[in-house]
Amino acid sequence: MAKKVATTDFQELFSAIDELEREYKIEREYIYSVLESALLTAYKQVRGIKDKNLSNVKVSIDPEKGDVKIFEYKKVVENVKDRRNEISLEDARKIDKRYQVGDVVAIEVPISDFSRKAAMTVRQTVIGKIREKKRNIIFEDYSAKIDNIVTGVIQRIDKKNVIVEIEGGKVEAILPMEEQIPGEEYKPGTMMKFYLVDVKIPPKEKEPIVYLSRTHPNLIRRLMENEVPEIQEGIIEIKAIAREAGSRSKVAVYSNSSRIDPIGACVGEKGIRIQNVLKHLGNEKIDIVKWSNDIGEFIKNALSPAEVVHIDLNLVEKKAFVLVPNDQLSLAIGKGGQNARLTAKLTGWKIDIKGK
Repeated sequence: MAKKVATTDFQELFSAIDELEREYKIEREYIYSVLESALLTAYKQVRGIKDKNLSNVKVSIDPEKGDVKIFEYKKVVENVKDRRNEISLEDARKIDKRYQVGDVVAIEVPISDFSRKAAMTVRQTVIGKIREKKRNIIFEDYSAKIDNIVTGVIQRIDKKNVIVEIEGGKVEAILPMEEQIPGEEYKPGTMMKFYLVDVKIPPKEKEPIVYLSRTHPNLIRRLMENEVPEIQEGIIEIKAIAREAGSRSKVAVYSNSSRIDPIGACVGEKGIRIQNVLKHLGNEKIDIVKWSNDIGEFIKNALSPAEVVHIDLNLVEKKAFVLVPNDQLSLAIGKGGQNARLTAKLTGWKIDIKGK
């Protein structure tokens, strides 16, 4: 004979409800509805009922006591023709002598009548539905945070991926190898800023996977937005970013107010604003350059600190021929061609630099 299950086997389901509601905002009503549905399924299993009609069976949940009861509602009749929905007057009066024909009797179905298998079905169904709900909540929550910065703590390295705990441990995120800054150390326990790239629910995964980046240009954009109020207010715009993560970046900025210098505002008094950005980027350097809709002027600004003598533009091929003093040629090109390369990325033009 299958072992019967005691009411206490369901108490663990209730003990988790407060935590789920508080931490993941899973409504109690949802959990109760899932539990009710699972209990009705188990009831059908115990009673050997195959059709879907259970209109005479109700589940009662007492949140205060954490108590669950199942009742069968049967009409009192003289002669029983439908045992699922009817009870004889004689049997009804064994429950209460006051019952009359036509009354409805509520008969409790003891949870102890459930086999352990049925109880396991209830527990697995409820836990499965709650996990699914939690998974969807996490997915929706972090989908809304895509293209923003999150703070996380390095947990471990797993197959060259860095596992990061974000939002106080609610979620483990992945910093893939290709999104890591070359040469940057990721020591467990270190707190860092990350750019949230994507959230996915892969097949057979219990939880959504949050993907982070340390190399994305928008990490710099969001860091600067946090540090420069004029960007938040829309007075200053970040027009373009060219980045070689861990080494150097160029950020093109524009002011919508003639009274505010975009470079000065971004750098801040004594460089405090840009330093607050750089402290999250290790050894990376950032050049703040003034954007202009005059492409010649923009290229000239982007090549700074090198002095530009002359620029010829090929509008068809979007190619700029830049002339600089011989003694500044290496400065204009940059170490390993980096300054010219970043200027090309920033402006969207091919750059050909010659000395004079």
